[in-house]
Amino acid sequence: MNIFGITPSALSEYFISKGENPAKAALVFDAIYRKKATSFYDIGFSERVTEMLQKDFDFSLPQIIEKLDSNDTAKLLLRLTDGEYVETVLMRQKFGNCICVSTQVGCAMGCRFCQSGRLKKRRNLFTHEIVGQLMAIQKEFDVKVTGVSVMGIGEPFDNFDNVKRFCEILTAPKGLEIGEKHITVSTCGLVDGIRRYAELPHPCNLAISLHAPDDELRSELMPINKKYPLSELISAAEYFSLTANRRVTLEYIMLSGINDLPGHAQQLADLIGKRNFYVNIIPYNPTDADCFQKSSRERIMAFYDILKKNGIGVTMRREFGSELKAACGQLSAEQTK
Repeated sequence: MNIFGITPSALSEYFISKGENPAKAALVFDAIYRKKATSFYDIGFSERVTEMLQKDFDFSLPQIIEKLDSNDTAKLLLRLTDGEYVETVLMRQKFGNCICVSTQVGCAMGCRFCQSGRLKKRRNLFTHEIVGQLMAIQKEFDVKVTGVSVMGIGEPFDNFDNVKRFCEILTAPKGLEIGEKHITVSTCGLVDGIRRYAELPHPCNLAISLHAPDDELRSELMPINKKYPLSELISAAEYFSLTANRRVTLEYIMLSGINDLPGHAQQLADLIGKRNFYVNIIPYNPTDADCFQKSSRERIMAFYDILKKNGIGVTMRREFGSELKAACGQLSAEQTK
């Protein structure tokens, strides 16, 4: 078993099953996540306990196949033990180092503007493969990650249990200790997953990939909307907001002439109303095989102004890594070819 896939509670249960003090779990987490131990011999347990751990767990990380780096962004293409590929991105910001992790090999959601959807889903990532992306970033670039976006390749709520365990590991005391408010899980709109997520004891932040203010356009761009239309999605998002006492992010990629007109902005403002949501406007990151164009700066600002005038909280995401093929799935698609 890979040590990066085990939660604190599961590791405590492991020690109990071996007749050992479960407090050893915290020592292990402290060693591997804070002191960067790469062997159980680095922890200081007795030889018997050390050999037991060495026998039952390994420290392997995904293999780095390609690395792209610029001043503010870096991207790794990683090969997993079965030969599949996954990507992760590091964003260096003034307030800390944030990463975007993937949760699946490929994606089954088929959003038209997304490179990942063209890869098709082949399997879910295991917990240790998601954690391994963070560990690979920290090791390769010698940085401490302070924020995490679960927004890479794949739909997180289509891999719910592994994503749940990933978040437990990130927030664990004596481990990485990344605060829940510094971790955001993004879904394209799996309503059942949103409601299940809301009922966790300590959910992290929630973001919803919205990208259209009405069902007709959203169904054209995002097939998931045919199963979970906007009325159900907004209801589930509001349920999360009220249950978790958190503001929900609505992600909105600006596609020139498609969803960026003043009428779309007003529709979006009316859809949100007084709910505890805010909009994150995202400039589109074009790919090589694309029928979409990036909205102009003027059109983005006009959209922004209409939302603000309607009392809607709105931010504009800073662009990262367009020169590094930062759209989710671009490197994996090239490698698969």
